[in-house]
Order: sequence, then C-alpha cells, then structure tokens
Amino acid sequence: MKNFLYPKLVPPSFSWIRAEDGSVMKVHEWIQPIADFSKGASLDADVVLAGVPLSRSSISASGASEFPEAFRRSWKSFATYNLDEEVDLAGLKVLDAGDVPMHVTDIAKCHEHIREAAYALHRQFAKSIVCAIGGDHSITAMMVKGMHRASPEKRIGILQFDTHFDLRSMEDNGPSNGTPMRNLIESGVVKGSDMYNLGLHGFFNTKDLKEYADEQGVNYRTLRQVRKKGVAETVDQCLEELAAKVDVIYMTVDMDVLDIAYAPGVPASTPGGMTTEELLGGVLTAGKHPMVKAMDIVCLDPMRDTQAQPTVKTGTHVFLTFLTGVRMR
Repeated sequence: MKNFLYPKLVPPSFSWIRAEDGSVMKVHEWIQPIADFSKGASLDADVVLAGVPLSRSSISASGASEFPEAFRRSWKSFATYNLDEEVDLAGLKVLDAGDVPMHVTDIAKCHEHIREAAYALHRQFAKSIVCAIGGDHSITAMMVKGMHRASPEKRIGILQFDTHFDLRSMEDNGPSNGTPMRNLIESGVVKGSDMYNLGLHGFFNTKDLKEYADEQGVNYRTLRQVRKKGVAETVDQCLEELAAKVDVIYMTVDMDVLDIAYAPGVPASTPGGMTTEELLGGVLTAGKHPMVKAMDIVCLDPMRDTQAQPTVKTGTHVFLTFLTGVRMR
C-alpha cells in the first residue's frame, strides 16, 4: 500500500508497533510511521525522516541501500533519553514517512523520485526538519535539489562531514556518490563558497579535486586542522560563517569520515579518520543551530558490518545525537 501523502513514498518495509500504554522509553516505541495515520489527520512534526535506499550509483560496490531497514531495526537498542546531555527526545514529535521507491535498473529515475519526494516533504512539512537515511552520497544532491525547488528563494548552505571532496567530474562519473557537491555547484543550486567540508585527510583525494575546490571557493578543513582547533569549535565557526550568508543549512554525514576501526561497515573505509566521539560532538553542535533544517546519513553498508553491527548502531547514534541538538535549541 502506498503512503497516502506522497506518490513517491511508500511505507517502510519494516516498522515497530508503538507502545499501547503511551509510554515512551525506547526509540522504536516513539517514532511514528505516517502510514499509521488516517487520511486527513494532523501531521505536524518536529522532525520527519525518510529512507532513501539507493546504492546503485555508488562508485564502490555498496549495499548502502540496506541501511534504512537496518536503521529502523536498530531502534530497539536505544532509549529516548540521552544521559550525556540529560535530554529526553520523547519531547520531540518524529514521524517516519517511509521509503522513496527505487527503480530496479534506472538510476536517473531513482534520482527523479528522490527529488520529488524531497520536494513533497519540504512542502508538506515546511516547519519540520527533514532527515534522509541513505543510501549512497548521490542522494544528497537530489535531496538538496528537492529542498531548493520547494523554496527557490532560499539560499542553501552545506555542512559536510566527509573523507572526500565528492567533487569528481560529472562527465566521467555522472551523478554518482563521488559527485554530489560538484552536481550542486554545476547545477547552480549551491555555491561552492556556501559549502563547508570537515574531515578530509590522508591519501584519499586527488590533487585536481583540491584545485577544483579552491577554484570554486569551497571551504574545507582537513581533519588535522579540525583536531587542532577542536571539532565543536570548528563546526561552530563554520555555522557562524554560513549563517551570515545563507538562509538555510543542510548537513550531510558521510559515514566514511570515520576511521575504519570505528566504522568497518562503509564501502570506502579508510584509516586515519574521525573517532566516533569526534563525529558525535560535531553533529550535536550542528543540531543545536536553528538554521540547520535538513540532514542525511549516507554510505553505510550493513552487509559489510560485523555481526554486532557497530557501524549501523553508530549511524543511528548519529541521528539521535543530531536530534539531541535539535531538542536543545
């Protein structure tokens, strides 16, 4: 059965039954699927999430399309209460809009569906924060394009946690997970000077991509620079600079920003990346900022994860930590 709100969103393939007594202690008892609501019901929400299960557009072999379901299944391992910040997320209303359906072979059609779904979500939930659970990094360009279409008068800035620039040539790579930022620049949706990338390190970007970033005015900090200043302090500075020139900020978290020791379940895992604590600290800081109105988590492959699923759980932790920041606003 299709979701009654959107022709391009369908109910999740897996969802939990909400606690009958109204008590909320665990995440799976708290987040509500939109499919459970009758047509015409009030759907005001603080946060709306959607699964975007696409990984055919990944340069590396990837099962990131499996993350939205693994993400939902992991909820039972998490309480709504964040002990570190003494914040209970149960005070937020969070809705699960389901998944964007994907064509079996046509990547362009998949991207069209993502753009339409993002547009519908931002139109229907204009006051809500929209969270996309990917999927590979190609979905970011499509989610941002849908967001832009919903409010074309608003200038969008990007806060990116990533090991890579994601500025590869569109001619050579097409709209893949290696090109979302270049896609947005060349399509005129986001200016290079309105992009801030944190976490670049090591031997995982070619010199020509660095030169293109400089030509386009992309703002980036290597992981070494971030650590010298401090993650929270760096994120604060980037958000302050963005807030002075844009109307809304989109945060994208590529899970390959994490060191391979902390995130074995990503297609392009590398040594020398962020620790889990560093990423969570940066995401929490971003969540507190009132101009961050959308976010995504991408490039997490549950099929590469170990049996205990540390990467899947870390991805869910990233989402809940961002919501902690939102709750603290």
